[in-house]
Amino acid sequence: MDIDLRLLAIADLSVVPRERLADLVLAATRGGATSVQLRGKELASADLLAAADELRPLLADHGVSLLVNDRADVAALAAAAGVHLGEEDLDVGMARALLGSEAVIGRTARTPEATRTAAADGADYVGAGSVYAGGTKAGVPILGLAGLRMLIAASPLPVVAIGGIDADRARECVAAGAAGVAVIGALFTGAKDAAEVEARARRLRAGVETGRAERQG
Repeated sequence: MDIDLRLLAIADLSVVPRERLADLVLAATRGGATSVQLRGKELASADLLAAADELRPLLADHGVSLLVNDRADVAALAAAAGVHLGEEDLDVGMARALLGSEAVIGRTARTPEATRTAAADGADYVGAGSVYAGGTKAGVPILGLAGLRMLIAASPLPVVAIGGIDADRARECVAAGAAGVAVIGALFTGAKDAAEVEARARRLRAGVETGRAERQG
């Protein structure tokens, strides 16, 4: 799998203003985001594609991969690195047929059984959450750190933790065995400018790297 999942910045267009998308996402990469997921659940296909087309070449110049949330068709048209599929989204096998063998496909999973199903279907990683309260998705069950550890132990695939994650929690999740963390709010919510996003990303990346060091010894 040719993608670095240590710090996955989720550029949610309900949080990140469209006119500031490129500026803020590039700031996150300067601060240490290793991959980017573009999310626009309420956007028309053409608008989401335009945003993906804007981001992909900019990120490629920095060696950072772009995933599209939910929309395998948009990911294909934008030549993105791949797609992240929620539990109710397109089947992994259908997404693979559309995107090809080299594409990265992530799948949301909240139970050990779901992680194993994702692996059997051909996903490359699973997104597990919400690990903590305070994430941007309302009504999602909270796994907690113990639940995350259970999923990691059961999963044949790398696990990316999501939901309510700040720098300290990023350290906890990665120390517990997560391949990385996916972050929206702690990166983008309320940030006044690109410099603040970059600083937030640096703190999150430092938490990730500290967690990796703790896990390794």
